[in-house]
Amino acid sequence: MTEFEPVIGLEVHTELNSATKVFCDDPAIFGAEPNTLISPISLGLPGTLPVLNCVALEKSLLTAIALNCEIPSRTSFDRKHYYYPDLPKNYQISQQYEPLGRNGWVDLQLKDGSQKRVRINNIHLEEDAGKLVHPDLPSARGLSWVDLNRAGMALLEIVTEPDITNLEELEVFMQTLRSILRYLDVSDCKMQEGSLRFELNLSMRPVGATALGTKAEVKNVGSIKAVLRAARYEMKRHIELLESGEKVIQETRLWDDDRGETRSMRSKEVAKDYRYFPDPDLPSVVITPAWLGSIREHLPELQDAKQSRFVQQYGIPEYDAGVLATDRALADYFEECCRKHSAPKTFSNWIMVEVLRELQAREIEIDESLLTASRLVDLVRLVEEGVISNNIAKDILKEVMETGKEPARIVEEKGLRQVSDEGALLALVREAIAKNPGPAQDVREGKEKALGFLMGHVMRASQGKANPAVCRQLLEKELSSGG
Repeated sequence: MTEFEPVIGLEVHTELNSATKVFCDDPAIFGAEPNTLISPISLGLPGTLPVLNCVALEKSLLTAIALNCEIPSRTSFDRKHYYYPDLPKNYQISQQYEPLGRNGWVDLQLKDGSQKRVRINNIHLEEDAGKLVHPDLPSARGLSWVDLNRAGMALLEIVTEPDITNLEELEVFMQTLRSILRYLDVSDCKMQEGSLRFELNLSMRPVGATALGTKAEVKNVGSIKAVLRAARYEMKRHIELLESGEKVIQETRLWDDDRGETRSMRSKEVAKDYRYFPDPDLPSVVITPAWLGSIREHLPELQDAKQSRFVQQYGIPEYDAGVLATDRALADYFEECCRKHSAPKTFSNWIMVEVLRELQAREIEIDESLLTASRLVDLVRLVEEGVISNNIAKDILKEVMETGKEPARIVEEKGLRQVSDEGALLALVREAIAKNPGPAQDVREGKEKALGFLMGHVMRASQGKANPAVCRQLLEKELSSGG
């Protein structure tokens, strides 16, 4: 039986975080009331003229530099014509003939330690379309509402070559690109808000073949996890068609996340279908070496460099540094903690385990959390000073995440101070020994594991407030003396 392998390319759309839209001064804000962030220009009314947002252009050029693109001395804008209800002008201002970057690449670090280079075909700046809303109301059944708040947003499109050949590479590429964009601070990359969107182009071919198969493009994919699910589905669909002797049709398909399947949307267009021509209302932009040099100066320390520095500067393991450097906001959070209190390995452990678990549970980023760096520092200090136990601190961390209260205030309000007084703990220790004679005898016979059982009894009896170190000393003393 023929074995097949996928050939995958991506079209990545990221909304730039400029204050205004790309060709007018409408505010670029997410979540406003429908059709409140519009103007005659974004509505495409007759007589209006676009004016290029230079901040958006410079952020696009910064991204092109970071993605190792060749940047021309001149870039220009074109009109891409198609009809859709959320496209007010019936054309989109984009870049077809002179994009601002070509022939770039992204290097991926794979799990087995190997590297994979994914080439960037081009990177170009365009305006976003609006959004169709399908209300779940009896009175609006079968209708679609149009919200044009998003129309005209600065949208950067990054088009890869079909260099991705498995799902691991696909996942690592999406994560790596997202990390780069966040490090550059050109986009917040919130997929749940549509500011980062991946469109999947996938075909299958026999293993060892060099010719490309017929591809399908998958749109409407709302998360990295959904892209991977869509890719698995399309791989299976293509293989079933090929093995049955049927042809794969080149088309655009929509991803239905609830059903976990794609469905046909329309036949795949090519450039001639869009009737591109240069936009007569927008002059070409000359990119001088001096201007490009000034933009290059704003290139920040990126993930790989930051990871290496963390190992050298803070003395943390390579693995820890890799996790912390994955996201710029997370890396900045770690460094702020270390500036306030020099305990890098302690903060690394807390962030990688407890903090990331809570962020994932809440589906938020670190810069959206109520657990500020100052609050985590205060929590760690409370543990170091013996005011609370490590387990109590984990519960407090969750409450800080929920309420934003200061850790010390939670300790006082709930009476969570750790008990270290030997007199108060001795009764609990003796009770644990008396109620568990078997484990007590095991400890006397040198079975250390049983000591943990007795410690657990004391901790439960004290509602987690007993100082573990003091309890251990008392248990060992009582058991060695025949208690």
